[in-house]
Amino acid sequence: MKAKASKKAGGKTTAEGMAMAKTKAGGKLCVATLGSHSALQILKGAKDEGFETVCVTTPNRTKLYSAYKFIDEVMEIPSFKEFDSVEDELARRNAVVVPHGSFVEYLGMEANKKMRTKYFGNKHILDWETDREKQRKWLSMAGLRLPKQIHDAADIQGPTIVKLYGAKGGKGYFFVKNKREFDENIKKLPAGEKISIQEYIIGVPLYIHYFYSPLDKKLEIMSMDIRYESNVDSLGRIPSKHQWGFDVEPSYVVVGNKPVVLRESMLAEAFSMAERTIKASQKVCPPRGLFGPFCLETVITPKMEFYVIEISARIVAGTNLFINGSPYADLLYNEPMSTGRRVAREIRNAEKQGRLDEILD
Repeated sequence: MKAKASKKAGGKTTAEGMAMAKTKAGGKLCVATLGSHSALQILKGAKDEGFETVCVTTPNRTKLYSAYKFIDEVMEIPSFKEFDSVEDELARRNAVVVPHGSFVEYLGMEANKKMRTKYFGNKHILDWETDREKQRKWLSMAGLRLPKQIHDAADIQGPTIVKLYGAKGGKGYFFVKNKREFDENIKKLPAGEKISIQEYIIGVPLYIHYFYSPLDKKLEIMSMDIRYESNVDSLGRIPSKHQWGFDVEPSYVVVGNKPVVLRESMLAEAFSMAERTIKASQKVCPPRGLFGPFCLETVITPKMEFYVIEISARIVAGTNLFINGSPYADLLYNEPMSTGRRVAREIRNAEKQGRLDEILD
C-alpha cells in the first residue's frame, strides 16, 4: 500500500515532495524516523545539523508532527507495520533511518532487521538486547553487578519482578513475593508470552544515557533520568499502614520522565560500566558491537552500589527531557546538544570523513 499524501511542514504535500525528491537520488542525506517515542528530538537534532527531515507516521499522529517546522515531510502510512511501503521512496531520498524503541515494538524484530533503508546503528546488537538471557550473558561478561535471575517460580522467596521481553515501557510487568502470587498474575498474560523473573533490587532507579562514537572511539555521558511509572509511584506516596485493604495491583507502565544529576563521586563508576559494556559488546557481536546512543538502566542501593537491571541498545525516551542539552552535555559541548542531535552529528561527521559504512547497517 502506498503512503497517503499529507501536508508538509513547509506547505507542500507528500506527493509533491516525492516528485521533488526523485531528482535528489544519490544526493544529500536526509534523516527519517517513525513518528513515536523520541521522533521530535531526533528530527529537531537532525534539522539543527542541517539535514532535511522525514517523519513516517500513522493517521492519528499526522496533525501532531505536521505542526513542527523542523519536520520537512510527514509520510502517512495506515500502520507502522506497513513501513516497508515507503522504503523505496526513502531510498530515493537518500534517507538514513534513526531507530528508537518503537521500531522493534511496532514493526517486529524480523521486519526491523530486514529494513532496506540506510539504518543508523548495528541491527545485530538487537538480538542481544531483546533476548533477556543473551543480554544477561553480555552484561555479565562486562563485569556488571546484576540482580539474581530466578529460573523456577518455586524459588521465589522475596521481592521479585517479572518482566516481558522487548521494549514495552514497563507494560505487563508485575511484582510478586512468592510462587502463589506469581501463579495468580501469570494467568493475566497472553499464552506463550516470554518472561524474565528477576530479584527486585530496592533502591533509587537511575537511567544513564550514553553515546559511543565508533569514529573517534569516544564514550560520552549525555544525560540521566528517573522514570515516572503508573501506578507504582503514586502507591509509594501512600504510607504503608494505609495501603492495607486496597485491591490495587502495582503497575510499572512508564508515563513520563524526570531529570536527575548523579552524585559526582559516582560518575567514574557510571562511566566505567559503560566502557566495559562497549568492550563486551564487541566480543558478543563482533566486530562493531554497540555504538551510538544507549542506556544502562540501574538501581542504586543505600551502599551506593549500582545494579544494572537491563540495557537499551538505542536512544531512550528519557533523553526527551534534554532537547536543549543536559548538565552533562553542557560539560562536553558549547552548544545545545541532545542525544538526537548527537546522532545527527555522528552521521554528518561520518559523511564528511567518507566513513558512513562504519555507522550504517
